[in-house]
Amino acid sequence: MISEKQFKNELNILVENAIREDVGDGDHSSLACIPKTASGIAKLLVKDEGIIAGVEFAKLIFHYVDPSLVIETFINDGDFVKYGDVVFHVAGSSQSILKAERMVLNSMQRMSAIATKTNKYVHLLSGTKTKILDTRKTTPGFRVAEKWAVKIGGGENHRFALYDMIMLKDNHIDFAGGISLAIAKTKNYLKDNNKDLQIIVEARNLAEVKEIVAAGDVYRILLDNFDFDTTREAVAYIGNSCLTESSGNINEETIRQYAECGVDYISSGALTHSVYNMDLSLKAI
Repeated sequence: MISEKQFKNELNILVENAIREDVGDGDHSSLACIPKTASGIAKLLVKDEGIIAGVEFAKLIFHYVDPSLVIETFINDGDFVKYGDVVFHVAGSSQSILKAERMVLNSMQRMSAIATKTNKYVHLLSGTKTKILDTRKTTPGFRVAEKWAVKIGGGENHRFALYDMIMLKDNHIDFAGGISLAIAKTKNYLKDNNKDLQIIVEARNLAEVKEIVAAGDVYRILLDNFDFDTTREAVAYIGNSCLTESSGNINEETIRQYAECGVDYISSGALTHSVYNMDLSLKAI
């Protein structure tokens, strides 16, 4: 996984680019009718229910736009919210509040939706050893915030990008000439380039599971689109040789059954690519 320093750097890049995209050479709506010296207070109002996420990110955005803005927080990231709740107040320059408004809302609405869905999956897995993972199926340019939201919702982050973990999927395996060759080439690559990266290998059937186990030194095997019976058989065969992960068309109705097959992780792209934004608004007081 990426370091805390890389994580913060990604956040800064995201905020800088989003404000550039939204503001350009100026918020002319505010500049046209609100005096530069005007000050005010706005509240973040919840018009939905679920897990709130993005409170700390909102502070980062506000302070990027104007370090003098003051945020008073009433509800924290990861808390359950309902219609009518006020998450925070932001006070200071009216122009600055309006300049940051849309990015704060866009970010928090999506992050809260992701945290809410993740939290639902976490509860469905309650009592099992299985943890829920996100994927790289994220919104381009917004990945760091979406993965942060998964953590707020109680889930775990998979690799952040292509550079922090090796993941040999079906196309890698086929292009490389098979599982054994793909794994051998990968180990040589890591050694030759002095890289210490975990290796995950995707298996499409039990025969491939056995081949991966025989190759050895693999961190996790991804059981792709296995049914329940085959998943249980694969988990039993793998034993303690490495960790296990189920993935592929797993939904709210089936996730518990896959967990009860004994896998360590279940990964779901739906956490980030299939959510409906939480309804939030920023209102002047």
